[in-house]
Amino acid sequence: MQQIAKGIWKLVLGEPEEFTPEHFRQFPVRTEEIEQIPVSRECTVSEKKIQWKKTKRGITVTLPMETQEDIYGFGLQLQGFNQAGRRRYIKVNSDPVANTGEGHAPVPFYISSAGYGLYVNTFRYTTFLMGTNSGRGQSAGMTAENEAHEEFSEAAIYALKRAKEERKVIIDIPAAEGIELYLFAGDFMEIVQRYNLFSGGGCVPPMWGLGMWYRIYGGGDEKALKELAEQFRKEKIPMDVLGLEPGWHSHSYSCTYKWSNLFPHPKKMIDEMTEQGYKLNLWEHVYVYPKAPFYEELVPYSGDYEVWNGLVPDFATKEACQLFENYHRDTFVKQCIAGFKLDECDNSDYNPSNWAFPDSTEFPSGMDGEQMHMAIGTLYQNLIYGIYQQENRRTYSQVRSSGALAAPLPFVLYSDLYDHKQFICGVVNAGFSGLLWCPEVRDCANGDDLLRRLQTVVFSGHALINSWRIPSPPWKQTDIEKNLAGETMDTADYYTAECRKLFELRMSLLPYLYSAFVEYSHSGKPPIRAMVLDYPEDREARMVDDEYLFGESMLVCPLTYEDGTARNVYLPEGSWYDFFTDEKLEGGKRLKIQAEYDKIPVFVKEGAIIPLAKPVTHVAEDTVFEMTVKTFGEADGSFTLYEDDFETFAYQKDQNRIVLEKHSGEELTVRSENGTMKKYRFCE
Repeated sequence: MQQIAKGIWKLVLGEPEEFTPEHFRQFPVRTEEIEQIPVSRECTVSEKKIQWKKTKRGITVTLPMETQEDIYGFGLQLQGFNQAGRRRYIKVNSDPVANTGEGHAPVPFYISSAGYGLYVNTFRYTTFLMGTNSGRGQSAGMTAENEAHEEFSEAAIYALKRAKEERKVIIDIPAAEGIELYLFAGDFMEIVQRYNLFSGGGCVPPMWGLGMWYRIYGGGDEKALKELAEQFRKEKIPMDVLGLEPGWHSHSYSCTYKWSNLFPHPKKMIDEMTEQGYKLNLWEHVYVYPKAPFYEELVPYSGDYEVWNGLVPDFATKEACQLFENYHRDTFVKQCIAGFKLDECDNSDYNPSNWAFPDSTEFPSGMDGEQMHMAIGTLYQNLIYGIYQQENRRTYSQVRSSGALAAPLPFVLYSDLYDHKQFICGVVNAGFSGLLWCPEVRDCANGDDLLRRLQTVVFSGHALINSWRIPSPPWKQTDIEKNLAGETMDTADYYTAECRKLFELRMSLLPYLYSAFVEYSHSGKPPIRAMVLDYPEDREARMVDDEYLFGESMLVCPLTYEDGTARNVYLPEGSWYDFFTDEKLEGGKRLKIQAEYDKIPVFVKEGAIIPLAKPVTHVAEDTVFEMTVKTFGEADGSFTLYEDDFETFAYQKDQNRIVLEKHSGEELTVRSENGTMKKYRFCE
């Protein structure tokens, strides 16, 4: 094995394919930062323990698996958490109908309680069998018999059973002649940090990107956009970003990338929105309609099948990338469009339309359809990110599909699936694989369901209300048909006020969350993550899929509308404090917590320091955050607040650290690394 960096090794088996995630890498390995991470556990999987063979199907790799080994990862997983004993099929699919491993962003990377992480560098549809099968002869000699069936049901027969005997991890990579494996050493958190830094480090969004987002009614026009923008400011509803849906295109499926007659004065409109402090985000997808300005030039650099009567660009060619880049830079980015919603790049096996190109599609670069399905979301992100980087402007955008090595890319995943529990599971799981997930609000049964969903949104990496189907905000009317008819709920004033409180809470947390993202960039530590990463030895934490760390110190325990007003919460060992009431609770056990529909349980670690900003309606270039500081408990604590221009890439070379410290019996101290503060003002 070749050592890549401290605690990271590469193993080459056979003759790997040319087109892999590593082939398209845009960011260097952060070797210096990796050196700072300890190796608390040596890698338990050596080259000698890895078996592989070439078959008629492709490559099969086998690794040892401990009896009680716990497994996490595999990208964005909405229906599973601890993956031990499961079969994971790593294939991009917008409509996963079961807990199979498919999804918007499946990643061939997992972490193990045995002290290692494994990344398989491939775009092939890969199957991981995590201890589900044993080799021939292993069960020979067993004598136990079933004397009676105490429970005879389908659920009992097919129940997931943890093996008592030695199992194997079996990795099946069809069509491959060889493969590259990357091994990562350490405990859970160290492995994830190494993987993220190996990918290039975590992304740092602009400060405005962490504010509130609202996607407007798809049937609206320029006048409706302006009226909604004015309404938010008049009602003091915090809002940073307004997103336009397919209606802004002259043709949307496939795309022309040209303004429709619903928006007759785009430059003037963009300027007016900018003056009011709004950023604009544009929906689009990759399939190029014949009326698109660069269609004819793209023909030689596209696949041999169409989608929605549009070309599928080959982003593995510099020519296709250049055509997209030039047009988007000149037409949108230079006109102050702040980002894009990159839709429909996630394939669908179940949608009845011609959504996806066949796996047999051939592309001029030499990639086939299977590889391109797995790659196109990440290649699309690379392309758009590169434009903003050249313009020295940070973006925070959305994407429907992503994959391996995506941690440095400032794009958040989203979905057209709307199960709230699954969305919470997505928030918890995404952090294992260098991904960000948006639990957006689109559908809600009533006002209380709206509040529950918004609570999760406010405590996530991307705070979005997606109202593309309704002209008025959901806090005015949750029922879609009544909203379309212009009817307002009798309780609209109450829900407007409650939503405003939630949005203001989000805005107060921006400096805290921004600093968590900067730490993500430096150390690879996910800003939002499963509890098990921070408490790897806690057996109870290994099963918690509906609570998560928000930054370094806050534990968020969302409720769904179906949960009602109570839920069981697990607090790890130590003292914890209710974020809102300061009530002290002892951890190491489960507690039943009451929370009315306007409350979300959030707990803070003993000794934590949480900087809070006075809420603003939006983040402007000249915004100075007026800060107060909240401390929890008597233990010593510190917090590093990061300061830069919050907008450009200058933060990579010039960034101020503001250290907040509190020692037992002493006053809180605030110390700026360079002696000055431009973006923060601390109140007495």
